Amino acid sequence: MMVQRPQIMHEQSLSRAGVPALFFVAVSALVALTWWWLGKPVPMPAAAAAGDKLQCVSYAPFRGEQSPLSAGTFIQAAQIEDDLTRLKQLTDCIRTYSTEHGLDQVPAIAQRVGLKVIQGLWLSSHPEKNRQQVESVVALAKRFPDVIQSVVVGNEVLLRGELSGADVANFIRQVKKQVSMPVTYADVWEFWLRHREVYDAVDFVTIHILPYWEDYPIPAKDAAAHVGAIREKMAAAFPNKDILIGETGWPSQGRMREGALPSLVNEALILQEILALANQRGYRVNVIEAFDQPWKRRLEGTVGGYWGLFDDATRQPKFQWGAPVSNHPHWLSQAGAGIAFVAIIFAAAGWTRRSDAKADSSVMSWLAVAIIALAGGTMLGLAVEKTVYESLGLGAWLRSGALVALAAFVPIATASTVMRRATVPSFAGSLARGEAAMPARPDIVTGLLVVAVTVLAIQIALGLVFDPRYRDFTYAPLTAAIVPVVVLALFSRWSKPGLAERTAASVLVLSAIYIVFNESFANWQSLWFCALLAALALSLLLRRSVPGAQS
Repeated sequence: MMVQRPQIMHEQSLSRAGVPALFFVAVSALVALTWWWLGKPVPMPAAAAAGDKLQCVSYAPFRGEQSPLSAGTFIQAAQIEDDLTRLKQLTDCIRTYSTEHGLDQVPAIAQRVGLKVIQGLWLSSHPEKNRQQVESVVALAKRFPDVIQSVVVGNEVLLRGELSGADVANFIRQVKKQVSMPVTYADVWEFWLRHREVYDAVDFVTIHILPYWEDYPIPAKDAAAHVGAIREKMAAAFPNKDILIGETGWPSQGRMREGALPSLVNEALILQEILALANQRGYRVNVIEAFDQPWKRRLEGTVGGYWGLFDDATRQPKFQWGAPVSNHPHWLSQAGAGIAFVAIIFAAAGWTRRSDAKADSSVMSWLAVAIIALAGGTMLGLAVEKTVYESLGLGAWLRSGALVALAAFVPIATASTVMRRATVPSFAGSLARGEAAMPARPDIVTGLLVVAVTVLAIQIALGLVFDPRYRDFTYAPLTAAIVPVVVLALFSRWSKPGLAERTAASVLVLSAIYIVFNESFANWQSLWFCALLAALALSLLLRRSVPGAQS
């Protein structure tokens, strides 16, 4: 027996080493499989021929920090010409909305490039600016009658409530007397039904149909059919005049509205379905829009900046017409980074086991580490990707940076805490660095990270309660950060919850209930986010002692 004992101990050692290796391989495979599924290209409709040009595309020249909201913004002619040269490969027509900020240069540049222009005239509640717009557009129409094929007098000014229908009709008649080309007005389709006096004044009707922004948002799978149905409805309501769909499209980034999910695949698919339907039924369509417009994010959140066919920074197409499209074209790199992060988490747990004589190396502890690593490995890359799209302004970058930092550090810290069987202190204990009857071996760092996760989760939740329309559901970084907290609640020892924990849990649960019903059960981003809030709340209240843990 004495001879066999070293062999038995060696086999047990190999067995203990094999458990984390097995879990690591399994988690890495799941991370790779998840990213493959997220990144696989989706085929586009066969009817979308890559060589076909779009009928017309909305164009705004603003890049990066440039914004029409700033009075001093002026776009140089070279920048506009660069854009229009790129657009010439995609369309023979562009629609503009104003003559301010250098946009009065567009007709001359379009003439050189070989593009036609639907010229916009911006109307607002400012009489002097309206007068200047009318004068500048009339002058351009007289100077470039072969380039400007029609004039749009006002864009969604009725929607914004800045002018009455009678006022808009008067401006239309004023412009019609001075130009030779057809004159119209553009607004969301519903406002045409409410203002017949505008219909009487225009040469043709220009309607906006944006399924994502409907009062009852339309899911991506029904978007093209919705556009077709509204177009037919408007044709029945206004049978004696031509109808142009002046804006239609879909965002590639941003938060869900009920069942309407922004994504690059959905943008490409919906646009190609809409245009195929338009070609089949023979009606005119202008797509919004040519280039992503970051400045719109200040008004409409993340989703406002990503309606373009071209990326703002690279000025390259976001997808190729007719070709398969991936929502995550760099998924292979993200999968590799996720597996590397899984390795870091397992390495942290392994180092803790080797350096701490009292560390727990049971199968259950390694299972806990595996769950933590799976959440971190799948979500950290997505959290970083979304940070790039969702952060605008110093405050947003700081918050997004804090979320990504938590998504990175919480999994590592909690994996170590699980292996050490350390006690996670209460909020008071973490912040005060001491409390009465402090349990043995407290993990202050993990306790502070749990506090930080809770504070950020509450801040984001309350934003979605009181001002939700343009706020994103930051489910990716919160998944990487909250799942480890849930694992701690199940596998580690915690100090007794205090008033802070109970208050935080109440706020999280009440917020989750409100958000779920406010966003509807069709919004899976909302459901995911609210499930995280509920799980975090439960973790703050649930205190479980692992057998054998010190008290």
